[in-house]
Amino acid sequence: MLTLKQKEKIIAKHNLHKTDTGSPDVQIAILSEKIKQLTSHLKKHPKDLHSKRGLLKMVSQRRKLLKYLEKEDTKRYNTIVKKIGLKK
Repeated sequence: MLTLKQKEKIIAKHNLHKTDTGSPDVQIAILSEKIKQLTSHLKKHPKDLHSKRGLLKMVSQRRKLLKYLEKEDTKRYNTIVKKIGLKK
């Protein structure tokens, strides 16, 4: 789980304006960090099927947000993919 400080740091790095907490950019960045943490957890505990299901749901949600962002604003999509380091 992300701590409040980690989440605030991610939001500050990826927000579009001062009070932005829900734009696709921010949501994708938060989901990516959660996915990284859960992936490392699953490497230690490969039989944790409940967490694996949660990971798959997060990956699916991030994919939907990326698809939406690519359709709406390709320039923002490209910048967020580069910032986070995805293989798109």
